[in-house]
Amino acid sequence: MAPGRLALRRPHPGTRVDYLHPGKVAARQTVSRMAAEHDPGPGRRTVAAINGDFFDINQTGAPSGIALHDGRLVNSPAPGRNRAVGLGPGDAGRILQLYFDGTLALPAGTRPLAALNAANVPANGIGAYNAQWGEADRALTVDGAQRTTEVAVTDGRVTAAAGPPGKGPVPPGTTVLVGRDAGADALTALAVGDPVAWEYRPRADTGEVPRAAVGAGELLVVDGEPVDHEGGGNNAAAPRTAVGFSRDGGVMRILTVDGRQADSGGVTLTELGLMMRREGAHNAVNLDGGGSSTLVAREPGSDTVRVENSPSDGTERPVPNGLALTAPDGSGELRGYRVETAMDPGNAPTADPVRGGHPERVFPGLTRRITAAGYDETYGPADGAPRWYATNPLAGRVGPDGVFTARHSGSTDVTAWRGGARGGIRLTVLGELDRVRPSARRVGLADAQATGRFGILGLDAHGTSAPVEPSDVRLAYDRSLFDIAADAEGFTVRARTAEPVAGRVTATVAGRSTVVAVTVGLAAHEVASFDDADRWTFTAARASGSVAPTADGRTGTGLDIAYDFTQSTATRAAYAHPPAQIPVDGQPQSFGLWVEGDGNGAWPTLHLKDQTGSDQLLRGPYVTWTGWRHIEFAVPAGVSYPLRVHRLYLAETAATRSYQGTVTVDDLTAMVPPPVALPAEPVHRDPLIGTAAQTGSRDWRFAVLSDAQFVARSPDSQAVAQARRTLREIRAAGPDFVVVNGDLVDEGSPADLSFARTVLEEELGGELPWYYVPGNHEVMGGRIDDFVAEFGPAQRTFDHKGTRFITLDTSSLGLRGGGFAQIRELRAQLDAAATDPRVGSVLVVQHVPPRDPTPQRGSQLGDRKEAALLESWLSAFRLSTGKGRPSSEAMSAPSTRSASTASRTWSTATRGRRRPLRWTRAGSPDGRWSASTGCPTPSRRRRGICRGPAGRTG
Repeated sequence: MAPGRLALRRPHPGTRVDYLHPGKVAARQTVSRMAAEHDPGPGRRTVAAINGDFFDINQTGAPSGIALHDGRLVNSPAPGRNRAVGLGPGDAGRILQLYFDGTLALPAGTRPLAALNAANVPANGIGAYNAQWGEADRALTVDGAQRTTEVAVTDGRVTAAAGPPGKGPVPPGTTVLVGRDAGADALTALAVGDPVAWEYRPRADTGEVPRAAVGAGELLVVDGEPVDHEGGGNNAAAPRTAVGFSRDGGVMRILTVDGRQADSGGVTLTELGLMMRREGAHNAVNLDGGGSSTLVAREPGSDTVRVENSPSDGTERPVPNGLALTAPDGSGELRGYRVETAMDPGNAPTADPVRGGHPERVFPGLTRRITAAGYDETYGPADGAPRWYATNPLAGRVGPDGVFTARHSGSTDVTAWRGGARGGIRLTVLGELDRVRPSARRVGLADAQATGRFGILGLDAHGTSAPVEPSDVRLAYDRSLFDIAADAEGFTVRARTAEPVAGRVTATVAGRSTVVAVTVGLAAHEVASFDDADRWTFTAARASGSVAPTADGRTGTGLDIAYDFTQSTATRAAYAHPPAQIPVDGQPQSFGLWVEGDGNGAWPTLHLKDQTGSDQLLRGPYVTWTGWRHIEFAVPAGVSYPLRVHRLYLAETAATRSYQGTVTVDDLTAMVPPPVALPAEPVHRDPLIGTAAQTGSRDWRFAVLSDAQFVARSPDSQAVAQARRTLREIRAAGPDFVVVNGDLVDEGSPADLSFARTVLEEELGGELPWYYVPGNHEVMGGRIDDFVAEFGPAQRTFDHKGTRFITLDTSSLGLRGGGFAQIRELRAQLDAAATDPRVGSVLVVQHVPPRDPTPQRGSQLGDRKEAALLESWLSAFRLSTGKGRPSSEAMSAPSTRSASTASRTWSTATRGRRRPLRWTRAGSPDGRWSASTGCPTPSRRRRGICRGPAGRTG
């Protein structure tokens, strides 16, 4: 999801920030629940909240830093955790240091009181814990110290003599003192009835003590300058929450960034600081992140807050504290409307790499339901039914119920109004609906109590997509088997019987249909019992090891897989092969395997072959445990059944990890639903991909070679021979140039890279120009610096006969790993190409594509935000300039577009090994790259080259 932002400005009358907590220091609750239960005071509302301090997550759960609520000290900080976000006095906020000063008066004299309700008692210190602490075990506050004790004090007198630190709630009116080491010795001397007194206060490093404060972490911006955390701790990409203030403290900036998810990798501290400075923070600080990062806010026109970001745990993580933003109640008088689609973009069916669809798009003849929430001057709820109108009636009309009916391609603003109150949304009407597809081809229900979901997505002839309103979909299915209910985003399926059943649901939209398979029940089918373990065989990649039967399997004979991953820093694997490929009946949704782990962290993979012979690699969890554990391998949607087990293997991909061990496996099973057949999906011909007849007469060609994966120490290997043969075929075909698109070498050592240059120069003869784009194997044995030293820049741009080539470094399996400079270069080159009449098309080349069209999707950009960014830029370039379109489309393009007849540019990947070939192209409607098994005709595939058109202007 996009970063969540909030700005709280001082001039708004009555805005305030409060300390937020669940009532006890050592208690945790979700931010949304704390916000809902927060008392903002008479005549006020809680309008937003965020998580707060880092906390003792694995022990007491108490926050690490200091906490102040309405000027009262809630808890003191752990040693060294003095940085805080402070609010007040007055309306200003600031980043400051807050300290705890305490004195304890004992019969033997005074000594420091080191802590109050703190997660940790300092060494040799004494901490005080009262009813505000909660129920956490106080023995966890002394960090395993050997000499510890606790005494209870009520009304200034010791009421319970020294004993071990206790657990459970502290009674109201009682304070327990917990000491460690020298502090414990001082408490041990106390007897029941002895007088004890104390005093304490918070102290600020500068200025007055704030009204409210929460502990904080690393500085992000200091006096207007972002802080560079490169090389420091906690600087990996992660979900983040940050708070900052303007120079005068009058504007508070809050930023949350999601991470650790397929569509959001998170940001580093350095990146977070740059973002906060860009948002206008003069000083900013990092709060707790990871699964704790949570932002809740009240939508305009609503009376309740809701979670606005996507917490990385999948659900909200309970946390000990946060900050609540409150504002006065409004008048309830209508001032405006918040207008949005009834379909939530975050949950809408989509064709994008990231979660969330485009309900702001709609197809001619179909509808989109719009809602309008009235709000007052504080954005609180206000009554008043709106009227509706569309500014462009040719694009569509909107009815009194807020349902927009699209007519013709174009855009229009849809406005809700009543009196002086207004609100609107912009809708885009796409081209005619060409085809529809479900968000899930198969819905599997484990039993009669389970539910499943699917939505319907439409696409026009160019592949631009939009979700279809459920009300525009007609469903046909056996109602004796299933109940299907519509909601705003799609359909929920429930079974009507507990018996295993299967059926098909046909969804029809404006004459276009698609089919969803629904199954109820799963049966466990044995795939391999390993009674034949003595017939399994072993191979390895950059590793050694063996397989052998063992009588100590989980249910009889098991298979030991011994491996040694100490022999290389490149990706290593230990393979266990069955005597023959094992056929699997039915259409399994997952596989189960019992694994006796060794705790080393190897990565188990179940390698399958599908009906087409394609590889399906099902990844399990890293083996970080010892003893037996059952693991599951999910089967990706879209595989071609039936499946066969090709092999099992263990892998290690991290260059820094070196270990050896033995893992035992037993009882491989498949979870198989009742059988149901789906009709073959019709093949859609992409207008950007031409046939051999269309491209054969084009006036220039180039070739792409990748994935030979050879090493210098084996110059006579089959991999080297195949690469040399392919290079000779390319040279003989006479293309204009060659692109080596990564993984030419296997381990990427300086010797490998030098040998790769030798091979290229010997086979291409110095006559055929070539460009080398690094892949992940080019850095297996070192850094990208080794590649740059041998071949020059890892990212480059060049023009050839009207086509601009932009190569990107994805050797780290992402775009950011190649540096932000190359992302800026891509943006700058697209902008320049848009206005350059000499450039008719743009082609982006990178080893790791935005999408992997195979069901397992293992070979694509890992950060789906990066994939979405690349696709959106290419799509916008094509749509705004007309460049990169098929000539027939460009000729009929509206006059607002470029008058140039921009042509297609594409290539095939001719590889040194027998692997699927990859089409590479730019400027598709959704910016997608598609895949093919090779050139359009076998003759051209044998020659190792395909023709591409010249980019030319009209």
